[in-house]
Amino acid sequence: MSSTDSPIETPVDVIVFGAGGQVGRAVVAEARRRGLTVTAAVRDPGRHADLTGPGVTLVSCDITDPAAVTGAARGHSAAVSTVYTPDVPSAEFYPAAARALVAGLPAAGVRRLVHVGVATTLETAPGVAVHDDPAFPEAHRAFSLGHAAALDLLRASPATLDWVTVTPPLDLDRTAPGTGRYRLGGPQVLGRRIAQADLAVAVADQLTGPAARHREQIAVAE
Repeated sequence: MSSTDSPIETPVDVIVFGAGGQVGRAVVAEARRRGLTVTAAVRDPGRHADLTGPGVTLVSCDITDPAAVTGAARGHSAAVSTVYTPDVPSAEFYPAAARALVAGLPAAGVRRLVHVGVATTLETAPGVAVHDDPAFPEAHRAFSLGHAAALDLLRASPATLDWVTVTPPLDLDRTAPGTGRYRLGGPQVLGRRIAQADLAVAVADQLTGPAARHREQIAVAE
């Protein structure tokens, strides 16, 4: 499947896994701005009660449990994953989450997944990721390799799951105002910075816009 394939149907109901995080919250806000109905899926709804509001329903979901993913995602047109946890080693958490999404979303009848990745998995040369540089800090390598393993699981998933991994640069500015603009590329390092609000626009465009890409990793930058 390639970006030249027929466009995906415009979603109406979207579930955002990891909605309580900073990127997740930005995605929820952008989806609502576009008139989408959002289910905000988090581990502990009690910590994120402020997410509820018009068009937003808050639910509990363990992203590493395929049955939980299926139950939470059923009835939605598309899904977004922006999950993060410091409580579980990255080498365990991110592959487990990917496996649960690969199994759970199709079981729920959800075909489209927009997955948010990390910059260190982007390529600096064909087949060479940022984290492959000998000078890359070892303390951060395990985190990046967890994301890379999740990406490999998505690549190996059945063709019925129409996924895309949207990957921001290393500098994800959480305070800069959004511009509504961004550049879009392939799996190579594209730029140094993007505003978090513009990353949310890029994620939402993969749900609703003509720029939708299919079963590949893409980079976005200002």
